Amino acid sequence: MIEVNNISFSYPGQKERVFDGFSLRLEENKIYGLLGKNGTGKSTLLYLIAGLLRPKTGSVCCDAIATYKRPAEVLEEIFLVPEEFELPSMTLKRYVELNAPFYPRFSQERLEACLHDFELTANLDLSALSMGQKKKVFMSFALATNTKLLLMDEPTNGLDIPSKSQFRKTVAQNMSDDQTIIISTHQVHDVEALLDHILMLNQRELLLNASVQEIMEKYVFEYRQPGEMDGVLYAEPTLQGNAVMALRQEGQAETQVNLELLFNAVTKGLVK
Repeated sequence: MIEVNNISFSYPGQKERVFDGFSLRLEENKIYGLLGKNGTGKSTLLYLIAGLLRPKTGSVCCDAIATYKRPAEVLEEIFLVPEEFELPSMTLKRYVELNAPFYPRFSQERLEACLHDFELTANLDLSALSMGQKKKVFMSFALATNTKLLLMDEPTNGLDIPSKSQFRKTVAQNMSDDQTIIISTHQVHDVEALLDHILMLNQRELLLNASVQEIMEKYVFEYRQPGEMDGVLYAEPTLQGNAVMALRQEGQAETQVNLELLFNAVTKGLVK
């Protein structure tokens, strides 16, 4: 569905390239987690995929159409939730009236279901909302567009702990069967239970491109005491003992992926 082919990109006035010969293929009906340190190009990649930026060389295509050309048939299937945004001073009803027609599969029923999950109503004045409430409303609208590709940049920033749980529930319950979601985040624990596939981005390259199932088949994430470190690839001391990422042994039960341990192990070159 999404093909990033051998792209290079740099911002005007900057000699250093954000991407140079970078390629990536994304399949439908998956939730991707896009992880990386600050400045590694996560947001830039989302904007390139959305067609808001154009690569210097190479191509970014959605269903074989270059996204930077932004034809209607591509725009109606892509929605981007940026890290920072502004909503106009109007009612939500009016906002939907103005924007929903751009998305042929928009679902008012899904919008109301998402708002309900976030403990909000459809009768809202957008100018009277807090930043956290605005983020919930915008994410609800994004899910209601029912686009094939939904891009979210740091979606849990500004949300309190209960709202982060609501976010996971809302996305899981309202994702379409043919939809692809890419979540770029530093708040890995907020989304790790949602993800199907992990992308770890370093400057100009992917350090890791693997499904959550592949990771669980190879590694375990657990707490161990000193002296129980056989097969450990990476460990961090905690009050509960050492939090470790270790090779999974034959017959050993699968464990939930700890994205923070995985990220640290990958960025230190301990896992490829």
